[in-house]
Amino acid sequence: MSVHFFYAQTNLIPERKTQEGFGQIDFLSIKMPDGEQNMDYTGLHYNLKLNNWSYAGIGLYGAVGGIRGGFFTLGVNAGIQQKITDKLFIDAGIHFGGGGGKSAKDGGGAFILPHLNFGYDFKQFSATAGYSYVNFFDGGEIKSDQFNIAIQIPLSFETASFKERENSFSVDDLKNTSWNVLGNQISMLVHLNNARVTKGSYEGNTIRLAGFELDSYISDNFFFFVKVDGAYHGIKAGYMDVFLGGGYHLSMNRNRTNILAKFGVGAGGGGGVDTKGGFLIYPDISLEQKLFSNVYASINKGYLMSPDSHFVSSTYGLGLKYYIDKDGVTSEEKEFSEGKFKGFEAVIKQDLYLNAARDGGFNQNMHQISLQINFFLNKYLYATGQTSFANFGDAGAYAEGIVGLGAQTNSLFNNTTSVFAQVLGGAAGGGGISTGQGLIIKPSIGVNHQLTDNLNLRAGVGYVKARGGTLSSTYMNLGVSYRFSFLSAK
Repeated sequence: MSVHFFYAQTNLIPERKTQEGFGQIDFLSIKMPDGEQNMDYTGLHYNLKLNNWSYAGIGLYGAVGGIRGGFFTLGVNAGIQQKITDKLFIDAGIHFGGGGGKSAKDGGGAFILPHLNFGYDFKQFSATAGYSYVNFFDGGEIKSDQFNIAIQIPLSFETASFKERENSFSVDDLKNTSWNVLGNQISMLVHLNNARVTKGSYEGNTIRLAGFELDSYISDNFFFFVKVDGAYHGIKAGYMDVFLGGGYHLSMNRNRTNILAKFGVGAGGGGGVDTKGGFLIYPDISLEQKLFSNVYASINKGYLMSPDSHFVSSTYGLGLKYYIDKDGVTSEEKEFSEGKFKGFEAVIKQDLYLNAARDGGFNQNMHQISLQINFFLNKYLYATGQTSFANFGDAGAYAEGIVGLGAQTNSLFNNTTSVFAQVLGGAAGGGGISTGQGLIIKPSIGVNHQLTDNLNLRAGVGYVKARGGTLSSTYMNLGVSYRFSFLSAK
């Protein structure tokens, strides 16, 4: 009887599946029209391995050299990797997206970027190099073929079915399953930051920024992070920055208080902020205090500046951070008693703004490509972040960075369809869209229709309103979502 009971209990625990993937950083130098100096362009990507020879994912590019600091794009990747030998391989693929900025001749913002590279696998990472071509084809004049290089780092994660979200199990039961492995800690920070400009354009002004940061720990103390910010007040709309970096985490007061020292490099500009080519550095120190469970309040002080000090600002801000121990129930320093499966969803979609108001006093439809990340706080309520970039409609420099809350129903109609409603707000601007200093709000409703266990077709309709500008439009969108559950240990 004990044996049968044991097998009955362990069979209830969701199956642990590994989703293979890789992160990529690439670099290319684009020839610009009218004899302008090249724009150095770097990208940050994440791709899922669909099988042993193909991949698909998302990527964000930003200018880091030339005179177009603040030029950003977002897009989707697809490609194949075919081995030649055990170490050598061919990587061929295409990136499609939208964006622009800094008065570049980007047209509506839509572009393609195919590549053909040869790569070498060093086990811990791979390096590739080869030919690429970029074309801003929707009325833009940026067309260039060039050499490109890239570094790829394996980044896989463990998943269970999305339907398992909010199911809880004791650690004793989980230790008898494949979830009995060393976990990985991550944290998610939503913050308001302020950049007091001490040198360069807007000297003496304070740029109000809203943003999101994701930290992933490679040991108990060291971590790497990705941070994205957008301006919502203090200057003309359109400023944005993206950073990749590392840091050191020191805990005290029985893990109730943390001090974090960070250093990041990345791209930034727009909204009249002159960052030259766009390359910025970001040293920062943060103090965190536990509020409850895994939630901490954070305050920070740092600098946002170009390496040659052409642009310098002193930064300070506050935020809320949530820590998660995921993918396993063992730890070298912590003891866990429970494991709960949390829902996660990534959405890539195409938006259409009807009659979007322009700074010139006229209205015109505008399209944008959008990435939305949903983290489920319980079975129905989710916190969400979204970034979007114009790709058709003569607004190539327009971008959004917004956060909010949403709710989703149980599956209906034979467990194939669910309904959602959400409200987001944050920073937006550029491309001649009338958003004032950049603050917008976007409520919407829509439906999800299940295609596979992980993939859904997603459609929505909503309304976007700028607080300080004349943008006031109905919008609709269509896209796909990739969703799963991950194990969070407590």
